[in-house]
Amino acid sequence: MDEEKNMEITGESASENGIEQEETYEKQEQSSEMRKPNKMKEPMMGSPDANGIRYYAVQQKKGHKLRNSLIVFGVIIAIVVVLGVSCKSLGFGKTAVSYPDSPFIAKIFVEGTIQGSGNTDYFGNPTGYQHQWTLGTIDDLINDENNKGLILYVDSPGGGVYESDELYFKIKEYQEKTGRPVYSAMGSMAASGGYYISAPCDKIIANRNCWTGSIGVTIGTLYDFSELLQRYGVKTNTMTSGPNKAMGSSVNPLTEEQKQIFQSLIDDAYDQFAGIVAEGRHMDINTVRKIGDGRIYTAKQALQLGLIDKIGTLDDAIADMKKTYKLDDCEVVDLTDTNTSVLGSLFEGMTIPTHLGSSDVAAIMDLVEENNNLPVSYMCEALNK
Repeated sequence: MDEEKNMEITGESASENGIEQEETYEKQEQSSEMRKPNKMKEPMMGSPDANGIRYYAVQQKKGHKLRNSLIVFGVIIAIVVVLGVSCKSLGFGKTAVSYPDSPFIAKIFVEGTIQGSGNTDYFGNPTGYQHQWTLGTIDDLINDENNKGLILYVDSPGGGVYESDELYFKIKEYQEKTGRPVYSAMGSMAASGGYYISAPCDKIIANRNCWTGSIGVTIGTLYDFSELLQRYGVKTNTMTSGPNKAMGSSVNPLTEEQKQIFQSLIDDAYDQFAGIVAEGRHMDINTVRKIGDGRIYTAKQALQLGLIDKIGTLDDAIADMKKTYKLDDCEVVDLTDTNTSVLGSLFEGMTIPTHLGSSDVAAIMDLVEENNNLPVSYMCEALNK
């Protein structure tokens, strides 16, 4: 009896354990089903319409939709960029400057580096100083009898010797052919080439926070990597027609003769700069050489040295010209290089990266390429950041 009773209890216990194991297995199976990726949701069945037709709707995963949307967006952006570059190269969207039919004072902005290549973005929008446009606009003003004066708003660290001198001559041409006044209204900086183009102006008015001066010339920084190359066992051969043809190369140190050659280029350009300041500011050439050692001056210091006429704002410069030359009835017109293309208007201000990361070696080579172009320039390096 006791044995039979024990067998019954053991049987019941085994039965219960079997049920528990069965339930546990079912739960694991359900959990496993839940973890399986749901590639496609079950079709959603709708009710039959009046004609007895039943419709089914299948929902895609959200990830597919996002991926497809990104692909479409990328294609659109690529097409827009291609069209933008095409419009830029073909000159679409350019518009001529319109001038008033009544007496006016023109205001031209010289902002950024004074260089020959007009800067534009991928969509053809002008950015920064536009050299050829500026020269052409001054030509237009020379031939426009309604124009009564010119104000240059200068906010520049300088630029190339050639471009700065070309703009200087154009300002002089405007003065000589028209007899009209030209003012330089200096913004936050008008250094080196920025001061160069201001020197011939009838009056220079600088903002009280302006940094100006920097009368001098630079050829940039020359890098010599010859010892670094030797350390890594790299040998170079430069074939030239003479010993000074490749001077300034980053793989060969400068000889004393080559240093003197470069210095002579700088000295000639500096003599030209000093002469222009002496003529424009009615100063003795020796005085100009003394104060023109390349240093930057505050507006207050520049006023004390006679490099500017007055400390004031752009509005002060306009008011001064109107009062001095009796031009109270003249409208002041801002002349800027604009672009009316549809793409330029839609994507104005958008920037597209052209360099995505680099190694240390690539960074060094970028530095060499940037600095070893050897342009003789009227540039204030401290402000050209």
